[in-house]
Order: sequence, then C-alpha cells, then structure tokens
Amino acid sequence: MRRPTGDERNAAEIEYWNGPGGERWLNRQQAQDALLAPVADVLLGRAAAHPGEIVLDIGCGCGSTSIALAQRVAPGGHVLGVDVSAPLLDRARQLAPQALPLSFVLADATVHRFEPGRADLLFSRFGVMFFADPVRSFVNMRTGLRAGARLVFACWRAPRENPWLMLPLQEAYRHVPRLPEVGPEEPGPFSFADPHRVRGILERAGFGAIGLEPFHLSFDLSLGRGLDAALDTALNMGPASRALDGQPASLRAAAAESIRAALARRQVGETVPLPGALWIVTATTP
Repeated sequence: MRRPTGDERNAAEIEYWNGPGGERWLNRQQAQDALLAPVADVLLGRAAAHPGEIVLDIGCGCGSTSIALAQRVAPGGHVLGVDVSAPLLDRARQLAPQALPLSFVLADATVHRFEPGRADLLFSRFGVMFFADPVRSFVNMRTGLRAGARLVFACWRAPRENPWLMLPLQEAYRHVPRLPEVGPEEPGPFSFADPHRVRGILERAGFGAIGLEPFHLSFDLSLGRGLDAALDTALNMGPASRALDGQPASLRAAAAESIRAALARRQVGETVPLPGALWIVTATTP
C-alpha cells in the first residue's frame, strides 16, 4: 500500500487512514457523504468560492467537497484535494468528473510542498484535527496561500455536545475495554473543541481575522432508512467503531444490542436523529 511521506509524529493517523479507518469510510462512502452533507453545505456557503479561484481542500477523503468546490471555481480556477489515505484518493479520482479543474495529491499537509503564494482559499471538512503539531501544519499550509486568502474549516466541539458520536461509544463500553485515554490537545476528532486553543494555533501560524461560529445540527444516523441502518452507521464510523475493532464476536454482538436499544429510544419514524455540535472556523492571511 502506498503511504505519503509525512511528519513521523503523524504516522499513526496515516496508518489508520490507509488501514481500517480508510476501509470503513470507503465501504460507506455514499452514506458518509450524505450524513455530512449539511456540514458541507454550510462550509461551502461560508467559503463562497467563485470562478477563477485556487482552492486547497485538506483531508478531502473521497473528494465530495473537492468536487463541489471545483464546480464553483470553474472556469479558470482549480482545486487541489490533499489527503493521507491512498484508498480514499483512489475513490475520489474515480468519482471526479474529468472536465472539472480538479486534482488530488497523496500527502501529509504538515510537510507537503505547496505551490507558494497561489491559493485563494484553504478549506477543510473535519480534516485538520489530526496533526501532531498543528501550528507547524498550519504554517506549512499558509505557504500555499496568497496575501488576503481565506481559511474555512469545520471541527467538532466537545464530546458531551456530540451525542451522535458519543452515545454509541458509551453503550459499547458496557461490553468492551475503553480506548486509551486521549488528552484534549492530542490528535483526534475533538482536539479542536477548545476555541481558545484553535484561535491560538491560527494566530501562531500567522492567520488573522479569526472567527469561530458555533453550529448545531441533528444527524439522522439512519438517513431515513430505519433502526437497522442507524445501527450500521453507529457500528462502522466514529469512536465506537475504533473501540470495537479486534474485539471478540460475542462482545461485538452484545455491544451492538446495547447500541441498538439506545438508538431505538431516539427513533422517530424511520429516522434516528441525534444532536451534533461543531465550530465553523474562518480566518484570513495578512
């Protein structure tokens, strides 16, 4: 399997997204894109990309946001999708219409040599919380931006504000060992939950006009397809999926029953809505 050259401190995340994490996302690509579509819509609106602009899409995964951005910057613009996962980028290249001004690169944004001073927009949907040294990473990404360029990304708020991710995990913990404790500033989905930390990272990386907008929404884990579909989502994405990795079949089955019962209590018709909370982060380069 191909691996990008990266900061050695990002090696565990690179391995994960080229292994079990990438495989799960790939298997559920359409459902994942549908589940996160409301976030993408908000981000794309805040980004306001327009024809002729150059965009860097960090942690682009299977390319849905890169494709949407490329549709907005054509004609005359270009989007570069950056990700550490070879299998996800392979899918992105398959899905991307050939006529769009769009390319992808397998790279760690902490060390990748971006074309200096060219891009108008740095964009990411949940792709920037996994850097071991986020200041270094944002300094490097800023080298690819022109003066006056925009930054727009989404990151998760605190775990307690995201039952759609944490409820399945807590039910899984009734049956399987807890994941290793992760500090609030260690790489992971909630490492940017503290707005003061995010602001400090961006300030030290040389960005200005920094804003963090709280955004709340409801995630339907079933995508309108009932309780079984919601359970499938809960078992195959987010921290619960990591906790269940490698566990005996009997424990996985018991955890699934507990998760199913908890989701059933939240079911509304064919939907299973659970709250989520994130930050929409914006900034500019001087």
